[in-house]
Amino acid sequence: MAEGEKKFFTYRGFPLVRKGSDIYYGNMYDKYVIMMQVAGTTEEDGIKKANKVRIYKMATDEKLNPMEAIVKNTEKSSLYEALDIAYVWLGKQ
Repeated sequence: MAEGEKKFFTYRGFPLVRKGSDIYYGNMYDKYVIMMQVAGTTEEDGIKKANKVRIYKMATDEKLNPMEAIVKNTEKSSLYEALDIAYVWLGKQ
């Protein structure tokens, strides 16, 4: 890895990046990327767990406004379910 390059955590071969309660999954140079928003959490044994995750499949075309870029969306009750559907959506590009 060259100096200054960042290496991202990956899940099933796609980069996974978190910023606050937003999680981005996929390569920004591909046609689509997934954005997940953690909309609700519960605490179990002192650990916060997502119990409501909104998932958006978005086009990476910078010419589109954010609302036009969304091509699919759904909501799941866990981060695992959200990542599972996100992986399927990215595989159908």
